[in-house]
Amino acid sequence: MTQKFDRSELFTLASGLLAQSGLGKDKADVVTELLVQTDEMGVTTHGVSMVPYYLPELASGNMTSEGTHDVVSDNKVAMVWDGNYLPGHWIMTQALEACMARASDMGMAAMAIRRSHHIGCLSTLTRIAAQKGFVCYIATSDPSGKWVAPFGGVEPLLTPNPWAVGYPGKDHPVLIDTCASITTVSKVREHINSGTEFAHPWMLDAEGNATTDPNVVNAEPRGSILPVGGVDHGHKGFAMGLMVEMLTQALAAHGRVEAPTRWGANVFLQVLDPEAFGGLEGFVAQVEHLNEACRASKAIPGRGPVRIPGDRAAKTGRASAQGGVALPDEVLTRLSAVAAEAGMALPRPITD
Repeated sequence: MTQKFDRSELFTLASGLLAQSGLGKDKADVVTELLVQTDEMGVTTHGVSMVPYYLPELASGNMTSEGTHDVVSDNKVAMVWDGNYLPGHWIMTQALEACMARASDMGMAAMAIRRSHHIGCLSTLTRIAAQKGFVCYIATSDPSGKWVAPFGGVEPLLTPNPWAVGYPGKDHPVLIDTCASITTVSKVREHINSGTEFAHPWMLDAEGNATTDPNVVNAEPRGSILPVGGVDHGHKGFAMGLMVEMLTQALAAHGRVEAPTRWGANVFLQVLDPEAFGGLEGFVAQVEHLNEACRASKAIPGRGPVRIPGDRAAKTGRASAQGGVALPDEVLTRLSAVAAEAGMALPRPITD
């Protein structure tokens, strides 16, 4: 079940919770804005549902509440930043602005970031650049995390290692957002919290058996999340995971070698300006020709129509603007708990 809420009231609650936990208003507002945008796109696992996970991180000091990033190196087109475990959404807005400005001047720019905190939904971030006419690639990993076993193994070692590409289209950006694992940690938590199993065997127990049970990650010995391709073709997801860890950790010269224990994010960000290549007009023409051909493709009976990545986010965004932001009961249960603890009221749902 879901309920709908006024955007501004959700923003006030989430920003207030973060600020009460010690995050400055400027940073709290940036984080909250991107979380609410994520919910408006329909990705409720990475929207305001993250606030209950961020609050203890702020309370313990594992998420840094003050200061800014450090520039480790700056070679104009390529940069490395140290995020000092500051809120990832805030760090990423700074990084995007820097890379977009340089891409406008030089055609492209790339950055590796070490020691950011969690950066949230990647599509929310790539969309920022895509809406301004850029092609944007983002990949992230957590060197402290061990959730996905290498293909052929049973011991969790890698993180899901998401990556995303956003680029301009005619009516809205194309937003490709996926990961090297068959599902995400947030989805695993969602199923554990709601007491449900996955519809497909996306988990692996410690004996190497595929299972639908998300609780294997809390067993002893621990199970893991399967890589993309599952038990049959998981070598593909494993290879993808290695690629993401190379881009995010090896290029930043910081990662599993240092064996960090704090929840964090290493990031690789690249921004390209189509104007420096064949031009934005020609770029969009090619993109839309393929998009329309795909949408017009004959659909599998009962499964269609064919959608382009970003179509559903755009549709959900329009619905959110007209009727309110929809949140599932699992998110509301956790949000209600932290709001009550902070002495704040959950907004009243919108009634039709």
